[in-house]
Amino acid sequence: MRVEIVDLHKHFGPVRANDGVSLTLETGSIHGLLGENGAGKSTLMKCLSGYQLPDRGTIRVDGQTVVFSSPSEAIQHGIGMLHQDPLDFPQMRVLDNFLLAFDRRMLPNRRRGRAILRELGERFQFALDPEAEVTSLTIGERQQLEILRLLALGAQVIILDEPTTGISAPQKIKLFATLRRLAEEEGRSVVFVSHKLAEVESLCDRVTVLRQGRVTGEVEMPCSVERMVVLMFGRHIPPAECKRVELGPPVLRVEQATIPSYRLTVQDAGIEVRAGEVVGLAGLEGSGQRLFLRACAGLERVAAGRVHLGGQEMTAAPYRRFLAAGVAYVPANRLEEGLVGELTVTEHVALVNRSGPFFIDWPATREQAMAQIQHFNVIGRPESPVSALSGGNQQRLLLALLPAGLRLLLMEHPTRGLDVESARWIWQQLMARREEGTAIVFISADLDELLEYSDRIVVFFGGQMSAPLPACDTTVEQLGYLIAGRERDKETR
Repeated sequence: MRVEIVDLHKHFGPVRANDGVSLTLETGSIHGLLGENGAGKSTLMKCLSGYQLPDRGTIRVDGQTVVFSSPSEAIQHGIGMLHQDPLDFPQMRVLDNFLLAFDRRMLPNRRRGRAILRELGERFQFALDPEAEVTSLTIGERQQLEILRLLALGAQVIILDEPTTGISAPQKIKLFATLRRLAEEEGRSVVFVSHKLAEVESLCDRVTVLRQGRVTGEVEMPCSVERMVVLMFGRHIPPAECKRVELGPPVLRVEQATIPSYRLTVQDAGIEVRAGEVVGLAGLEGSGQRLFLRACAGLERVAAGRVHLGGQEMTAAPYRRFLAAGVAYVPANRLEEGLVGELTVTEHVALVNRSGPFFIDWPATREQAMAQIQHFNVIGRPESPVSALSGGNQQRLLLALLPAGLRLLLMEHPTRGLDVESARWIWQQLMARREEGTAIVFISADLDELLEYSDRIVVFFGGQMSAPLPACDTTVEQLGYLIAGRERDKETR
């Protein structure tokens, strides 16, 4: 199946998301779509998969011009898309989510659906329990469920939008093996949308690069990373500089904390974090680091042990008390937990202004929103719904909404889904806060990010918390062994 996009245009008001984009997808290949955040990658693929109508341009499937007014029409032509944020019903079971794709009767054939799910799962080594609730799955497992749904629907072109965002290293290895098999053995076409140069380099056969809605180049792989960086940003990116600061008094102290959940219990966790310090939390997804971080914000129950904030007992305090004490929490799931998708940027600014008047001064709030948009380089307007912003711009907006003078900033994957330049900009803002005395504790799956920006690193494995490691004396290899539950010296004996 050969797919061609010819001179496609898509505008959102004054924003030219796609400005005359053309590319061709060949059968049995993995085609990379590379670009910085806001370059127009997701918009282009949403037009191809029927989620959005282009303003003008042509889409051809095997030489025939097609117009998709819905994802259903696109999948009937063999084109399906896996979005960066999984499109499923978390409160429903795996099997029910799977059946919704192709059996919409009031009483679906569950036996047949279970057999198809099992057969596809065994073929690609996806071990999904049909009766498990989707809320119990990791992001990687939810992606696996969506891939199986697309295959059950007969997708011949599978689009994956930033699929490695938020998944663990083993899940990424399994995902890449699956994509190679789909292309090489089954003759399907895969579109891999990403901003991560190393992943595109290792996986893709051909890469199209977008910048500001236009194609800046198309290259056959292998291709040097330096050339792809120039195509993405129009220039070379200099190495980052991380300035250390003198640490202040203790801000957060956790003592022998037990934090239970239905899947895992974090036991005997403890740490002291000082003003201006950056502490990174590492570990495979589901190892306990997220539970611990949320407990430090009052979002998870601490069954035993103590949590102190600046000497004040906060163990059983609700989240609002942590907020009042100068603690902020930035989740990884921006639209599920951090932002309200259908509200505008201006409405978000009004929501976080807790000290404002009872009646909202909308003109003044809009001016404030515009000032934040300009200061944080958000590509959007005060009246833009946040669901219309790219992932990178949503992350910038989350930072813009944080109050000044924070004592403790807790972040899940602060650069999740961001290109190298946007990630560097995010850390510049965070380092400015640490220089003001804000303590930062963050989770990241990027070991280089942990080593580059942390003063100390804590590794979680199976609910157990390691002793803090000085980042300057730790290597990627040592972190990898600890994350896997092994120590380097024991493994080499």
